[in-house]
Amino acid sequence: MNAPANFPLSSRIDGIDWTAARTALLDRGFATLGPLLSRAECEGLQAGFDDEAGFRSHIHMARHGFGMGEYKYYSYPLPNLIGDLRAGLYEQLVPAAETWAERLGVEAAYPASHADYAALCHANGQVRPTPLVLRYKAGDYNRLHQDLYGDIYFPFQVAVLLSEPGRDFEGGEFVLVENTPRMQSRTSVIPLRQGEAVVFAVNERPRLGSRGYHRATLRHGVSDIVSGHRATLGIIFHDAR
Repeated sequence: MNAPANFPLSSRIDGIDWTAARTALLDRGFATLGPLLSRAECEGLQAGFDDEAGFRSHIHMARHGFGMGEYKYYSYPLPNLIGDLRAGLYEQLVPAAETWAERLGVEAAYPASHADYAALCHANGQVRPTPLVLRYKAGDYNRLHQDLYGDIYFPFQVAVLLSEPGRDFEGGEFVLVENTPRMQSRTSVIPLRQGEAVVFAVNERPRLGSRGYHRATLRHGVSDIVSGHRATLGIIFHDAR
């Protein structure tokens, strides 16, 4: 059971049913984590979007063919809330990442702490932080994509919805599409409330078939915003070149 929003962030992360989350993640390629951030934290992150300080890059999606909307990558040092989220979630996801790699038959190093994992990224020339905030208005959307920024990448990432469906916006569903060779694509629409989080595959997941595990590719996106404004926090654990 998730800890109340007024508990310390570490208690909220520890209070997630990680056994169930890891099982769902390994079975389906994603898992909902329930409430993670308070309304005040969500609104604070949204308000901070308009302050250029603390961000390294501002992307207008239409300029790059990514969709419609905008997002900003945080710069180092990360805000305490973002850094603590990244570190705490990473530690809980390492066991699933190790099982994931074993099933895919790949060699991957996942140190116990995120600081040590970030050091591996930096040694590989991936030194730019990747946590980001995305903001959409009516008519905006995010095309299906993957967040791969170099040769080293953690197999999972987390999205936290910062807006409240029905109050702040309509539409804007979070969508995952799984592509498996010689099969039609499978689409999952994942409903979230303000402050709730979902963890999902960055690239490929091991899918069990009649001859053992094989690779299924996942991409994620956001459907058209019908009205209002939608904001999301993205926690990506590997850094970018």
